[in-house]
Amino acid sequence: MAQRFLRASALGAALTANALRPAVGANPLAIPSFFGAWLTSEAAPQNLAVTVAGSAAYVAGRRGRLTRSDRVALGLNAFSVAGLAVMIRQGMRSRHIVEDALTEALTAEYGARLDPAPTAADLATPWRTVLAPWNIKEPRVTRIADIDYVGDGQFRHKLDVYVPQAGGTNLPVVIQIHGGAWILSHKAQQGIPLMNHLAARGFVCVAPNYPVSPKSKWPEHLIALKRAVAWTRANIAEYGGDPSFISVTGGSAGGHLAAMLALTANDPMLQPGFEDVDTSLQACVPFYGVYDIANTLGTRAGKQRLDWFLQRAMFGGRDVERYNSATALHHVGPDVPPFFVIHGAQDSLVPVAEARELVRRMREVSKEPVVYAELPGTQHGFDVFHSVRGAHVIRGVERFLRWVHAAHEQR
Repeated sequence: MAQRFLRASALGAALTANALRPAVGANPLAIPSFFGAWLTSEAAPQNLAVTVAGSAAYVAGRRGRLTRSDRVALGLNAFSVAGLAVMIRQGMRSRHIVEDALTEALTAEYGARLDPAPTAADLATPWRTVLAPWNIKEPRVTRIADIDYVGDGQFRHKLDVYVPQAGGTNLPVVIQIHGGAWILSHKAQQGIPLMNHLAARGFVCVAPNYPVSPKSKWPEHLIALKRAVAWTRANIAEYGGDPSFISVTGGSAGGHLAAMLALTANDPMLQPGFEDVDTSLQACVPFYGVYDIANTLGTRAGKQRLDWFLQRAMFGGRDVERYNSATALHHVGPDVPPFFVIHGAQDSLVPVAEARELVRRMREVSKEPVVYAELPGTQHGFDVFHSVRGAHVIRGVERFLRWVHAAHEQR
């Protein structure tokens, strides 16, 4: 029993240490480090409760007769408790980081434009939701599944629409693009907390599938998603949405594709057969996206990603012109829509430098606001399930989209 308790405590302490200081970038341990850090940090309240309860139960069972091994294990658990408390505090600080980012980019009075105005409850941590991280059901939202947006019956050309049970007309629209390294996942696996939150509060959300690699090569992913935008603009009024206000979001590969949709609006080369259709977007909110496919920044992590994975899976061979065409940094111009870029400072999978450079370039030329929230102690994929950090960021995204929508209606 004592040895099992010691081993469990050592594992918990190792996971906590990894979450506090994960491997990042070109480090060969970055991927396993990500998985351990992600689950430890985003489920920090649950991990803290298990550590405290397990320690208390063990001590009670020993009736005060603690061995040296027991004391070592309890010391390790004390380290874990302290580290997990730091992570919870970092998650709660996300509220202030997001608010500061919105205030800086949208002016201090941005909240006055929101209808309804933010309340204390909007800014508080929703502990009831956070403590049930996998409960993604939302009774105030209806999902209409598997709508064919191309007309060929293919699974990868279907989308879901999330609408408020209360109904409505001319509601702002959000397209959520799933991630999965351009090779896996689908529309029902990501972005659910965000879409449920928004749809319950008067948005219409659209979640499309799209062709994935290695079967499909660039730019087939983006072309299909432009068709999804075209379908949305032509049909979303039937579901209560406003076709004149369509925004886009997504995480990781989905963040890359969301940014590319916003940065390449109405590009006829990416709209074969529907060149004249309006695919412009009114706002973009990419989460931890990949913005430097061509490795413009010259990082070791970017080179490894391109040489070892993307070159084969996404492009089917070396093709510098296509690398550049898929790189969001190369498409920045003065006419980009409002952006809210969100990235974790300790992202093991996508260097935060890519987000910083995208923001820098957009702020140099964009006519619209560019909001940037860099979250300390934050991993990739932090919004996949309910967490302290994810809840505050999602609420900040809602406020950003409401601000942009209000500005859109005033024009």
